Amino acid sequence: MHFKHPEILYFLFLLIVPILVHLFQLRRFKTSYFTNVRFLKELAIQTRKSSKIKKRLLLATRLLLLTCIILAFAQPFFEAVDSKNASNEMYIVLDNSFSMQAKGKKGELLKRAVQELLENTPENTQFSLLTNTENFWNTDIKASKSALQNLKYSASPFDLSAITAKIKAHKSAHKKDIVIITDAVGLKEKDIQNIDFEEKPYFIVPKAEQKNNVSIDSVYINQTLENFYEIGINLSAYGEDFKPVSTALYNQNKLIAKTIVNFDAKKKKISFTIPKKAFHGYVTIEDNGLTYDNKLFFSISKNKKTNVISIGEPEKANFLSRIYTSGEFNYHNYSISSLDYNSLEKQNTIILNELMEIPQALQTTLKAFVSKGGNLVVIPSEKSSISNLNNLLSNFGKVQFGNLETNSKLITKINFDHPLFSGVFENKILNFQYPKVSSSFAVSSSYPAVLSFEDQTPFVTAVQNQVAGITVFTAPINSTNSNFQQSPLIVPLFYKIAQNNQKTGVNALTIGNNQPYFVDVLLTKDAILEVKGNEDSFIPVQQILNNKVKLTFNDFPETAGNYGIFDKKEWIENISFNYNRTESDLSQVNTNLVSDFKTADTISTIFNTLQTERTDSQIWKWFVIFALLFLALEMAIIKFVK
Repeated sequence: MHFKHPEILYFLFLLIVPILVHLFQLRRFKTSYFTNVRFLKELAIQTRKSSKIKKRLLLATRLLLLTCIILAFAQPFFEAVDSKNASNEMYIVLDNSFSMQAKGKKGELLKRAVQELLENTPENTQFSLLTNTENFWNTDIKASKSALQNLKYSASPFDLSAITAKIKAHKSAHKKDIVIITDAVGLKEKDIQNIDFEEKPYFIVPKAEQKNNVSIDSVYINQTLENFYEIGINLSAYGEDFKPVSTALYNQNKLIAKTIVNFDAKKKKISFTIPKKAFHGYVTIEDNGLTYDNKLFFSISKNKKTNVISIGEPEKANFLSRIYTSGEFNYHNYSISSLDYNSLEKQNTIILNELMEIPQALQTTLKAFVSKGGNLVVIPSEKSSISNLNNLLSNFGKVQFGNLETNSKLITKINFDHPLFSGVFENKILNFQYPKVSSSFAVSSSYPAVLSFEDQTPFVTAVQNQVAGITVFTAPINSTNSNFQQSPLIVPLFYKIAQNNQKTGVNALTIGNNQPYFVDVLLTKDAILEVKGNEDSFIPVQQILNNKVKLTFNDFPETAGNYGIFDKKEWIENISFNYNRTESDLSQVNTNLVSDFKTADTISTIFNTLQTERTDSQIWKWFVIFALLFLALEMAIIKFVK
């Protein structure tokens, strides 16, 4: 037992006072008896005996009364089990990712967690609140009430490593208590391994009752007809035993198509046919799972002709003129001697068609062209300088040519998952008439092949680039060296190459993806493009590049939807943004990762535990109660004991 004011215990010496008073009252006197009161002697002896008992009882109660009063003022207490951490700072980490939309026993997981915080957090408790997107340092429940009530779901997935890094960086002279409230969807082992606080955090893992969820993954143009687009839609089902799902397509908020989808497999593809016009709307489903992935917004720009030029001998470019028809393309071929360099920046796609030598000036121009979002195709010649080719390709990625090999090879493998072949084939083709080449270059590439030879070496490879498409052939495709021009693969391949990164397809960007976006517009130096939606607007990071503007959106916008790009009040084009679908699979919960940490069912349990373990047991009140009891006992003795 400890005392808050131990110096008051010196007053215990006052206990000698009632003892001295008691002894003074016990002094002996000489008694003289008279003859007329002798008969009372026996009665007096009995009275003196009862008086001694009463005085001793009074002495004991007074001593105990005084002792209790002195001890009460000294304020005794028993030290708490965890008193050394009583001054710890509290940090509450609240996961507000979209997976917290799942419904538990008492409603949506996030809303229920917020309600428990508001109801059970002590008003005098100081804490810091961290979510996926916002931080509230050194606050209390009254000050943070409004922020909690208005907390929205975040497009950013729950990143425990990043949040714990913020907590570590927050300087403090005290230790830290951390409470992490998350459904553990997508929680990774590396996130747990990065937790190296002296005290292990508490985990509250609310559980979803409904694990079934249907998500719209992507929308694309499956087929372009003369007057129509065939829109392909990919759906994913997570869970078991799905009921039919209603799917609808809206353009400018007007319903234009609707169907019912039955899930006989986890992945489902459906299609709608729409007029070949500009589109600015969304596809939506109705299910009982998460709501954030039930809509996918997308735009289709007005069909504009794509500018394509090929550089090389005219007789080797005849096949390109048959692919790039005047209805969809502005196609021209130039020899290296007649090329107008000033026209290159206006192109969407440039094809280097079997050039023996690529001038340094052209290489410099092509490097700038690709950096501004242009597509480049490199088809080598048997007489191409290897060092010259490698010098060009070194500007764009890790693709290098080796020696020319003169052995014949068949082209036998198609990468159906590559973007250049997305939506081209309804089914994977295993048997087709294999085209061949008589000679080809050995090549080293760190990128996946689009088409491969029978020996698994690449025939066509594409450099991965956020802003442009760089496609490299490893063999000449003239009619002398190859029959690839007669293969049915050549048309979709070159068509998709020319359209790569262009706005003639579906426009559906992912929030937070940070992929640069190019707008075909000529701006003055002081002009600024603004992105506007129905409810909010923002100004993205932008860079003027001649007749284009490069936009970088970072983590904007915060809300998915259909937006427009404006130069002041003048509309430029439509653009659409969607949330990342990483939170759609509610079966990603791995509670085993937090098994080594302290866990609790509710926030009130944690606060009660900390209160119990870190609060000293104050027992001075009991001594006050005992003092009152002894005072009452003394009064009773005086009144009733004779």
